[in-house]
Parts: sequence; structure tokens; C-alpha cells
Amino acid sequence: MRSYLDFEKPVAELDAKLDELRTLAASGSDIGDEITRVEERASQALVGLYANLTPWQKTLVARHPQRPHLLDFVGALITEFTPLAGDRKFGEDEAMVGGFGRFRGESICVIGQEKGATTENRLKHNFGMARPEGYRKAARLMEMADRFNIPVLSLVDTAGAYPGIGAEERGQAEAIARSTDVCLQLGVPNVAVITGEGMSGGAIAITTASRVLMLEHAIYSVISPEGAASILWRDAAKAQEAAINMKITAQDLLRFGVIDEIVKEPVGGAHRDPAAVIAATGDAIAHALDDLRNLDRDAIRTQRRQKFLEIGRKLG
Repeated sequence: MRSYLDFEKPVAELDAKLDELRTLAASGSDIGDEITRVEERASQALVGLYANLTPWQKTLVARHPQRPHLLDFVGALITEFTPLAGDRKFGEDEAMVGGFGRFRGESICVIGQEKGATTENRLKHNFGMARPEGYRKAARLMEMADRFNIPVLSLVDTAGAYPGIGAEERGQAEAIARSTDVCLQLGVPNVAVITGEGMSGGAIAITTASRVLMLEHAIYSVISPEGAASILWRDAAKAQEAAINMKITAQDLLRFGVIDEIVKEPVGGAHRDPAAVIAATGDAIAHALDDLRNLDRDAIRTQRRQKFLEIGRKLG
């Protein structure tokens, strides 16, 4: 069953009307023309809404519970996927999923946060908020991929790293910094795709890549709008204002040179047609990897380093 965001109320009302009309049509009523008219109105309303989303509305779309998650992308794009577990230091972290498989016939290492689609899975995966062992697992897999000359794909969707006491005691900040450093040192191409939320160091730890892609309605920032509002104004209710000023949308970040490409979503967001957005993402990943295919290890490191140095210069 489709769920609607608050700002989608006009579309929800039209869809409800359509359901009523289709029920009547199924019982024998001749109302085909009326159904067509309402379908057109619903389609136009959806196009109008999504053509002018505010940064806060994009934040809500990026967090939509029916948006495709990591395992949806892996299931559709990666064959022969073999997940690997553990950081070889403390234990397994279910929020960070990683392993090896094949992308369009070529070997690839895949890592990313899984939020879960059901209550049980959300609890299992800790809502996509990884603990230190998750980032140490990511670093371990990236180093393994580098050793065997296998490209790395990161699929990013997290509200941030888990902020619990145990995570801090086990070195959350060091684990994030270490994972970020491993990203920068890789001699193989790494491509990151922000599919929903890319928040804080929890995202940056696996997004420091040769190419950074972002879905059209995803968001990417050093802190959530609610967190920024709490710090700046001591009022989380000002999250909408924070979202506007933080420049967290894909369109702003492409303009600043923080990301390299926007992957277009279906009208109404990725949650309305997951198969289409997953296919488009696969094409964008393939294109990014093709661009990096003929670079040697030193050239890959140099290009990646220069990419991030230029972000600071552009924003300075």
C-alpha cells in the first residue's frame, strides 16, 4: 500500500477518488471518461508538486520508507553476491552490508548501509546507523578489493553513524576516519551513490570516492537539518529553515562540485517506481566505471585527491 507524504495530500485525494471510480467501474458503471479525467489531473498534480520541491520536501522524499534500499539495488544489479561479515576486531555490524559479486559481468566489491523495509529488518539493521565495527568491516573489504584489483561500489543511505555510548567507547570517530582514509588510498576506482540520506561522517566514511553520484531527491550533508537547527537555534522545529540554508540537495551539490552526477528519479520519487530508478542507477554506475577503467593506480589516486581538493577551492 502506497504511503503519502504530507505535501502530497492533493495527489492522495485524487488517487483515493480514482480508487472509488475504479471500484464503481468494476461493478459495471460506465465511467471510463471520468476515470481518464481524474487520472490526468492526478498525473499533472504529481508533476507540478515534484517540479518545485523545497529542500525540506526533498528531505522527506529521501527518507520515504518505501524508497529502494541497499539490498534492493544489490538484488537487481549484482549477480553472484557473496556477503562477508565481521571486522576481525570486535564483531559483525548488520547496518553495514558488504561483500563481493559481479556487476554486468565484472567483479565488484559492494558496501553500504541497509535501513530495512520492515520493523523486524529495521531493528536488525539498526535503521542503517553503523557502529565502529561496521566501518572497520567496510575498510577491511575495501582493502581486500584493492589487493585483488577489484573496483568498489558504495551505496549510501544513512541518517548517520550510531551515536550510542558503546559505539563511542569502541572508537566510532577513529573508525570513520580510518574508513575515509582507506577510500582515499585505494588504487582501484571507487564509485559512491547516495540513494537516500547521506548524513554526517557516517556517510562520508564510504562516500569519499572517485565518482560521487546522487539520486535526484536524495540529500547529503555533514549533519541532518534537525541536528543543525538544534545547534544553531536550539530548536529542532526550525529544521525546514536549516534545510534551505545548508544546501543539501543534489542540485545544489552538483553546482558546488561536491558530487559528479545526478541520477534522475521517476516523477513522484524513487519509491513510485523502484525498478526504473535502480536501472537508471545501474547505467550511471557503469558509465562512471568506464570513465575510470583505463587509469593506472597512481592516476586513480591523483584524480581522486584532486577532486576533493578542488571542492574546497570552489567553495572558498
